[in-house]
Amino acid sequence: MDPAWLQPGSAITFWVDLAEPTPEEGHILADVFHFHELAVEDALSAIHHPKIESYDAYLYLILHGIDLRGAAEGFATHDIDFFLGPNYLVTVHDGHSRSIEEQYNVCLRNSNAVGEGSGALLHRIIDAMVDHYRPEIERLEARVDELETCVFEQPNQNPIRELIQVKKDLASLRRVTLPQRDAVARLSRREFPQITEPVTWRMRDVYDHLVRLSEESGVLHDRVASLIDAFLSAQSNRLNQVMKLMTVIATIFMPLTVLTGMFGMNVALPHLPGGAAAQFWWITGLMTVVVGVMLYMFRRNRWI
Repeated sequence: MDPAWLQPGSAITFWVDLAEPTPEEGHILADVFHFHELAVEDALSAIHHPKIESYDAYLYLILHGIDLRGAAEGFATHDIDFFLGPNYLVTVHDGHSRSIEEQYNVCLRNSNAVGEGSGALLHRIIDAMVDHYRPEIERLEARVDELETCVFEQPNQNPIRELIQVKKDLASLRRVTLPQRDAVARLSRREFPQITEPVTWRMRDVYDHLVRLSEESGVLHDRVASLIDAFLSAQSNRLNQVMKLMTVIATIFMPLTVLTGMFGMNVALPHLPGGAAAQFWWITGLMTVVVGVMLYMFRRNRWI
């Protein structure tokens, strides 16, 4: 890169992409572009929440895209750092950004893509990042629908682990989309000189998409919370039914145990009419009557 490209009034528009930069490549940010040391430190360090900071000659943004490596096990994001100047865009990421790759291929096919300006290139990358959220939202929504069916139509299943995982994913999604929405909102208000009026109108469309995504994630989060409450309530009701049945059985056997215990004692007891063989049938009949009377009383009082 020619240092003259960074001089005021330069007619050259360019894009520098640092994918998983080494410490030597990271020196480009401070030694060539002379970015602020705190911004450089943030760009080269671990994941931060989305934000936007304005410096004298450039903007520094942190936004998040969908992480393909973490999508198999759950929702995950990776951050992309942007340095937007009057005629340049510098991006720093971990090397796994679909949005960066897509726009890089566009620039290879169309030499005029970068010529539209650094702000327009920033918009295309952010727009692609936001568009990649839509399939993830739809995947989570489909998963919530499946879990809802499981909770209400398959009471023998236990989806609590999946419900908690989906709730965790949605919470992560909301933690990213809300501050990201606020950052894009600032880009859509002509708050910074690096963002021209045509790019401002495009950013407003991206902001509208982020608003819908954050609202949908909030609705899904509330649905999952309701499903967890419904599942726990159903489990509690089912446990109550089981306990009631066990209590009825135990209550019925209490007088039967008394009868069998009395007539099983090794002492002389009054005999019921009939011979020794008839005693068994008398006791069996008496126990049957006791059980019938108790069941009738339970049913009459609507205990069963």
